[in-house]
Amino acid sequence: MRTLSRRVWLLLGFAMLLAVVLLYLNSRRPSARVAVVQASRQTLSSSISSNGKVEPIVPYSLRAKFDGFVDRVIAVEGKNANKGDLLLTLDDRDVRAQLDQARAQLAAQQDDLRAAQAGGRPDQAAKLAADLRSAEAERNLLQRQQEALTKLAAQNAATGEEVEKNRAALEHADGELDQARKAKQEFEHQVSLARGRLGLLEEHSRALVDDLQYKLDSARVVAPASGTLYSLPVHARDFVHTGDLLADIADLRQVRVRAYIDEPELGQLKPGQTVVVTWDALPGRTWTGKTEILPRQVVALGTRNVGELLCTIANQGMELIPNTTVDVRIEINERAGTLVVPRGAVQIDGTHRYVYRFDGSRLHRTEIRVGLSNATQFEVLSGINEGDLLALPGDTPLRDNMAVRVANPDSE
Repeated sequence: MRTLSRRVWLLLGFAMLLAVVLLYLNSRRPSARVAVVQASRQTLSSSISSNGKVEPIVPYSLRAKFDGFVDRVIAVEGKNANKGDLLLTLDDRDVRAQLDQARAQLAAQQDDLRAAQAGGRPDQAAKLAADLRSAEAERNLLQRQQEALTKLAAQNAATGEEVEKNRAALEHADGELDQARKAKQEFEHQVSLARGRLGLLEEHSRALVDDLQYKLDSARVVAPASGTLYSLPVHARDFVHTGDLLADIADLRQVRVRAYIDEPELGQLKPGQTVVVTWDALPGRTWTGKTEILPRQVVALGTRNVGELLCTIANQGMELIPNTTVDVRIEINERAGTLVVPRGAVQIDGTHRYVYRFDGSRLHRTEIRVGLSNATQFEVLSGINEGDLLALPGDTPLRDNMAVRVANPDSE
C-alpha cells in the first residue's frame, strides 16, 4: 500500500516537472513575424470599375424593303461614306412590273371615278334620258287622244271600241313611262354607290402605287448620313427578305459606352463624371469621356443586378468599334492629403472596421472610421495617426496584444 502511494506521488511530481519545462520552452519561443505598413497621407482617388459595350451614338441601320436578290455591292465594309453615296443595289425588276400594273389599274379606276362624279357614263345617261322623254311624250299623246275620244263618243262621233283600244294603249304607255323612270332612278342610285366604291378603290390603288414606288426607290441603297460603314453583311446575288439588315453606318468619331454598374454602386453616379475606357484588344490605349445618362432601372445581367450607364467617349482615331466589350472606370471622387491605409490592413467585423497597430513589440486591435475607398486603399477618418505601423495578415492569425516581430522583406 505504501509502495503504491509512493508511485502516485512520483507520477504527479514528474507531470509537474514536465509542465514547468513546457512553460519555460514556450516562453523562449520566438515571436511571430508579420509584415507591417505605415499609414501615410496621399491623394486618394475613388472609382467604380466595371465592363461595358461600345455603341454608335446615332446609328443608321439600312434594311431591305422587299424580298429580292442583291444586284451589286459598291461600298466596302469599314470604309467611310458620304451622305448620298450609293452603297448597293437590289434587283428591282419584279417591283417595277408590279408598279406598272398598279399604275394602269389606278388610271382605269380614276376614269371610272370621274365618270361617276359626272353622273355616270354619258352614253348610258343620254339613252336613259331619251327613253324617259319618249315614254312621257307617248303617254301624253295617248292621254290627249283618250280625252278627245271620250268627248266624241259622248256625241256618237266615236265608237266604244276606239275608246277602249286607246285606253289599253294609254295603260301600256303608263307602264312604259314608269319603267323608264325606275330605270333612270336605278342608274342614278348605282352611280351614287359607284362614286363611293370607286373612291375607295382609287384610294387603295394610289396607296399601292406609292408603296411600290417607295420600294422601287429603296432598291438603290444610299448612305443616309456621312460616317463609317461598320457593318455590310450582304454580297452580290444574296437573297434578302423584307427587314433583313443590309448595312449599318454611323459617325464613330464619338461613341457611346453602355456601362453595367452593379446595384450597390449606383448611388455614387452623377452626370459629368470622368470615364476611362480600356480595351484588351489594344493594351495601353485609353479613351476618356463623361457620364451622360444615369440608370433608370436595375436589370438582370447573368448573375448580376446592374444599372445601365450611358457614357459619351471621344474616339477620334475611330479605334473603338461598335459591339466590342470594354473595361470602364468611373472616377467618383478625389481627395488630396488624406490619411490612407492598404485594404489588406483593414479587418471587417459587421459594420465595424479595425486594424492591428504595432507598438514595436505587440499588436493592438484598433477600431477605425473609413471614408473614401478604391480597389487598393481606404481613407481613414479617425482611430489612427499618420506614421502608425499596421500589421498585414499572413500565415499566423493576428490577435490583440500579440507579441510579434517585423518581417524583414530583404531576408525573405
